[in-house]
Amino acid sequence: MTMKRTELEKRKGLKLDNALRANLPPDRFAAGAVLDKRERRKLDAARGLVPFAVKIELTLANEAREAAAAAGLSLDDAVAALLRRGLAAGPLEAPAADAAE
Repeated sequence: MTMKRTELEKRKGLKLDNALRANLPPDRFAAGAVLDKRERRKLDAARGLVPFAVKIELTLANEAREAAAAAGLSLDDAVAALLRRGLAAGPLEAPAADAAE
């Protein structure tokens, strides 16, 4: 099906608009380059970092964010420090079972 001239021009404009939005400068005068996911993964792997996803309560996540902000650290660095401190404290113990069970 052929498109009308106005529809064709409209699509060209949308295509151009999307291309311009995708290539916005990351910072003022492109001072800090934004890395795509693939580049970020390569840099993280070179530093010996691996993704480590966990599910925790919202309140605990908020406490971790607040602790990171208070210490002036990124959330990644703060969680790594907290994990090191917790693991150095000794082996984990299973939570005590409730007497009602």
